[in-house]
Amino acid sequence: MRLFSCLLLAAACGTASPAVAGTVKTKIDVFDLIRDGRTEIHLGPAKDLNDPPSEIFRMRDGALHISGRGYGYLATKQSFGDYHLVVEFKWGPNTWGKRKTRARDNGILYHITGPHGALGKTWPACFEANIIQGGMGDLLVLNAKTEDGANLTHRADCEFELDRDGEKRWKKGTPRQAVTKGRINWEKRDEDWKDSLTFAGKHDLDAPVGGWNRLEVIARGDTVTHIFNGKLVNEAFAMSPHAGKVGIQTEGAETIVRRFELWPLDTFEEKWPPAP
Repeated sequence: MRLFSCLLLAAACGTASPAVAGTVKTKIDVFDLIRDGRTEIHLGPAKDLNDPPSEIFRMRDGALHISGRGYGYLATKQSFGDYHLVVEFKWGPNTWGKRKTRARDNGILYHITGPHGALGKTWPACFEANIIQGGMGDLLVLNAKTEDGANLTHRADCEFELDRDGEKRWKKGTPRQAVTKGRINWEKRDEDWKDSLTFAGKHDLDAPVGGWNRLEVIARGDTVTHIFNGKLVNEAFAMSPHAGKVGIQTEGAETIVRRFELWPLDTFEEKWPPAP
């Protein structure tokens, strides 16, 4: 069992984007932060998958290759707010460990606060825009406690209804309710969803495995919207906190990321799908 909290990769050549704290005022390429050693990796003490961090998160051929052979995340050292985050990714062929036959899983973590691994020694206190087959853009609220017992509380007001199984599902225009933990499913997540590699919901927006997807997180003040493959799939209000570090997970599935950027608000105008 191993617990890592370390720098990702040694500094490499290339010019990094400007260091920006708080409001994003100029485009930031997170790949530049990785190359400059301005990101960190935290891996939890999983028994089934625990490769060295430098083998799980690797920059190669201009893309971030995430092997999936561990549970944890890569995060920026800086905190950001008021931004338009753009991540373009595709699934690799491999899944591992206890998730070998389960849905491919990953996620964008944002508004990360507090110490690394505060939740179950693996995850931080944060919000998550889910990257999982059939659940793209689900909103998760992850809370934790520090070692001395102090609460790291994230909360948001969300518009949701309960589906057939009593799970929260985003529905625009319904009365807002405070959420302090758990998940708000994207609006058309299949009620019969199964944690299986072979399951596909009839309304899913996912590209086939090996095809590119785009997940966007627009953080504006204390609100956020999740856009997946060009469609609004979730949103939240009165978020607290409404700034923090930004990260991406490793959770048993090979993932290739060709784009990981933070744009100033109202400056990203590219439509999906992209040109071939």
